[in-house]
Amino acid sequence: MINVVCVYYGLKYPLDYVQVLYNMVQRHLTVPHKFICFSDHVKPQKLLKGDITFRKFKHHDYDGWWNKLQLFSEEAHLIGPCLYLDLDVVILDNIDEIATFGDDMTFGVINDFNPNTKEFNSSVMKFNNDVATKVIWSKFLENKAKLMELQGDQNVMSKLIKGNDNLKVMPDEWTFSYKWFSRTDPRFGKTRWTFEKKPNTKIAVFHGHPRPHESEQKWVQKEWN
Repeated sequence: MINVVCVYYGLKYPLDYVQVLYNMVQRHLTVPHKFICFSDHVKPQKLLKGDITFRKFKHHDYDGWWNKLQLFSEEAHLIGPCLYLDLDVVILDNIDEIATFGDDMTFGVINDFNPNTKEFNSSVMKFNNDVATKVIWSKFLENKAKLMELQGDQNVMSKLIKGNDNLKVMPDEWTFSYKWFSRTDPRFGKTRWTFEKKPNTKIAVFHGHPRPHESEQKWVQKEWN
């Protein structure tokens, strides 16, 4: 059984994003799983359809993306292998290979899309807290003040997980960045879109702008419902 996990904190996205992600997971994941959403909103399950379990993080003094690090804490009560997905991803094809990547102890990550960095991207992660709690959460608490000077959660994660024996990087062809690889204009102004789905592409990551609901491309609209 795989825990498919997302985080819905704050007002960055409408609640519909949780529903759409849940719907995409049901269409594209055949491995037995349960869907868990960590949220600070009051009774969001009454507004959504499907078997979605809502939980709250124990600590309430984190803002924005920093809440994502709480996934690796013992207080998250995530038992067994987990697949984390950002709310702004669009699932294009079957993700069984991602959900079962490596073995049960693997910390699976994707490379950051910025070719000028050597960090990992935290939009898609496969992990087990038998490993992640010790490697990420415990070390984060030990050096919290210094680590929070970094740019964000994925910089912290990259710094703490690099070199770990359980770390394994997923094939680059499985994911792509809508922002980095779909635009003809590197300045990200008004552009024409050039992306054509490739056979092994499973997930498109919409970090930044535009967001999935803003795209007029048919392949996005097909999945974003």
